[in-house]
Amino acid sequence: MWSIPKGEFGPDEDPLAAARREFTEETGFTASGDFVPLTPLKQPSGKVVHAWAVEGDYDAALVRSNTFVFKGREYPEIDRGAWFTIDEAKRKILRGQMGFLDELVSGRARS
Repeated sequence: MWSIPKGEFGPDEDPLAAARREFTEETGFTASGDFVPLTPLKQPSGKVVHAWAVEGDYDAALVRSNTFVFKGREYPEIDRGAWFTIDEAKRKILRGQMGFLDELVSGRARS
């Protein structure tokens, strides 16, 4: 399964600033432009994911993630990045994030 870059943010942190930070940590790229807020989605785990859409042009082959340590071994936070058509993305994305794609396709996402 595939997922959008995401992470947690504290009560005093701006959610968009956190999303931009997580995007950079998980991809090595810096996102900029007109960010369009999407409707937050509650995941099956109960966690609420906030997301934004922004136009960009990044080479997915150049994704370089930060790492984490688990049981004494270091792992990348993500193993690779890729671009998909909407139909491909709907087959691959985590079920709890499908609503983001639906909102983008429907045109409900507005800046």
